[in-house]
Amino acid sequence: MITITNLTKSYFEKKKIVTRALKGIDLDIQEGEILTLLGVNGAGKTTLSSIIASLHPPTTGEVLWKDKSIFKQLSTYRRIVGLCPQKPNLDRRMNLEDNLFFSGLSFGMSDKAAKDKAGELMDKFNLGTYAKALAFTLSGGYKQRFLIARTLMHSPKLVILDEPTIGLDPHVRHKLWDTIRDLKKDGTTVLLTTHYLDEAETLSDRVCIIDSGQIKLIDTPQALVEGYKQKNLENVFIHLIDQLQENGHES
Repeated sequence: MITITNLTKSYFEKKKIVTRALKGIDLDIQEGEILTLLGVNGAGKTTLSSIIASLHPPTTGEVLWKDKSIFKQLSTYRRIVGLCPQKPNLDRRMNLEDNLFFSGLSFGMSDKAAKDKAGELMDKFNLGTYAKALAFTLSGGYKQRFLIARTLMHSPKLVILDEPTIGLDPHVRHKLWDTIRDLKKDGTTVLLTTHYLDEAETLSDRVCIIDSGQIKLIDTPQALVEGYKQKNLENVFIHLIDQLQENGHES
């Protein structure tokens, strides 16, 4: 679905590079898969996902959709992408129902289509009781359900979930896992970033481990567990990061 070639992202100060966030990323995202980005804080996960979401341009390299740069077809590309950000960007002036409705309008939906879709998603995520509530007053679990519902308003083909379950209790996390599985069942491609290794192991078709802006491994969770002869994906990840630190991975 998406082809990424030789992607780099550098940040400059006074025309000098101060940070190399991504260093030559090559990655294919397959249609209908759940691909999870794993890495320690500062590894480049959010930078990569934000570029794929078209929020920021790369310094060099390409992100291709239908064999064409996403930055040369932004309007069309953004209609097939849904982004659930790590930090909630909620409109504090509107209730849930209106938030969803106007989100739909921003993607070119008609009033009726946006209203119908908002109602459908509020039912799906059990948000009906809070239809007239302001979004920022919700508990963490309901707030995250709402953010995912808003992400799905325009029926995107690629959904980017940046740490969607961070800070939630286990029960709510598992409920959201079911939502992510349902997206896959519906044929939606999911790009997930998470710090929860059990989450990655349970949900992912493939995991992509990033360290210091570079991809170190891409494979299925099962293949990594078996290949590294570990009990679970968390042990694989810890083992790999320990190896990288011993070898002085930062350059």
